[in-house]
Amino acid sequence: MIKMMPVFKHNFSGLRLKVMSMTLLWLILFHCQGLHAQNLELSTAALKLTEREVTYDPAYYSIDYPNGDVPPDRGVCTDVVIRAYRMLGVDLQKLVHEDMKAHFSKYPNNWGLNSTDRNIDHRRVPNLMTFFSRQGAEIPVSSDPTNYIAGDVVAWSLGGGLTHIGIVVDKKSRDGQRPLIVHNLGRGQVVEDILFDFEIIGHYRY
Repeated sequence: MIKMMPVFKHNFSGLRLKVMSMTLLWLILFHCQGLHAQNLELSTAALKLTEREVTYDPAYYSIDYPNGDVPPDRGVCTDVVIRAYRMLGVDLQKLVHEDMKAHFSKYPNNWGLNSTDRNIDHRRVPNLMTFFSRQGAEIPVSSDPTNYIAGDVVAWSLGGGLTHIGIVVDKKSRDGQRPLIVHNLGRGQVVEDILFDFEIIGHYRY
């Protein structure tokens, strides 16, 4: 009996390690499935936005807080992202404002501001990029279209200091090679094959 004790302890330790490993694996799988479901919900919300007729309008608006929005028939690229997340119960206006207020120096100072502006801070692409990165949602930029899944947020440089942002959706290009994007680059909230039309500078899964 005494001689078997070390063997029993060794086996018990090995069994415990296997159980812990399996538990961790199931937790990871459950988490990934949850993220995948949320991504598909965001994709569905973004596609729903394309049913609205929206005029591109970069004008400054005073809006409510929280859950404020510009007029529903107006908007820019960031409003696509904001509206899609809001359909899932996520208010980026409030989240960005609170994070900027607490960590103002961490955000771009491209507009010469000394304090936050909850009317427009969340409607600026560099601020959304910073927020997503600070939430640990940043994913490496890739030239492989399979690395972009429905519900991902992508940001581009248009050149000349101009930036753009949109949402990857669960639809493919005509050749089946690339996921389509819901965005607003001047023609309203539309779904198009533009993933690699511009330089990608940000990729997020939030």
